[in-house]
Amino acid sequence: MSPEFMRPSRLESLFLIGPMGSGKTTVGRHLAELLQWPFIDSDHEIELRTGASIPWIFEKEGESGFRQREAALLAELTQRRHVVLATGGGAVLNPQTRACLQQLGTTVYLRAPVEIQLARIGRDRNRPLLQTPDPYARLAALLSERDPLYQAAAHLIVDVDQGLPRDMAEQILARLA
Repeated sequence: MSPEFMRPSRLESLFLIGPMGSGKTTVGRHLAELLQWPFIDSDHEIELRTGASIPWIFEKEGESGFRQREAALLAELTQRRHVVLATGGGAVLNPQTRACLQQLGTTVYLRAPVEIQLARIGRDRNRPLLQTPDPYARLAALLSERDPLYQAAAHLIVDVDQGLPRDMAEQILARLA
C-alpha cells in the first residue's frame, strides 16, 4: 500500500451503498485491496448461504422474502470490523439496516445516474427488478425512491460518472483520511 493511501485510523469498516450498476462490487474490491481488508458482496453472500440465485429467490419468495434475508444478513455482516461490504441496491429500504450502516461503519454512497446504470446492467438477466419492458423507467423510479435513503445513510457521497474504479477507490480513501 502506498503511503498516500494509508488506512484512516478511525475507519472500522467501509460499507458501500447505491443503486445497481453503480460499481459497488468493482470499487469495493479495489478498496479492499488498498486497505488490505476482506471484501464481501452481500448479494453474493446470500447466494452462497442459500445455494440459490437471487432471481430464484425473487421468484420463489418474492421481493419481500429476499429483503428479509438481506436484512438478516446485513445485521450480521455490519458487526464485522475491518471489512469492505458492498450492499444490494435495495438494502437501504430497511430502517434497521440503514441504522446499522450508519452506526457501525463508514457508509459511502456511490451515486450513479440512470444512464450509467442502464449502460452497465441494462441487459443483465440476474437483476430481477429489471425484467421489465422499460428498464430505464424502472431504474429511474427506483432511484427516485431510494436516493433520499442513500443520502440519509451516507457519510460520504461519491459521483461515479467520472474515473476508473481504482481511481474512485483511491479518491474515496483520500477523502476519508
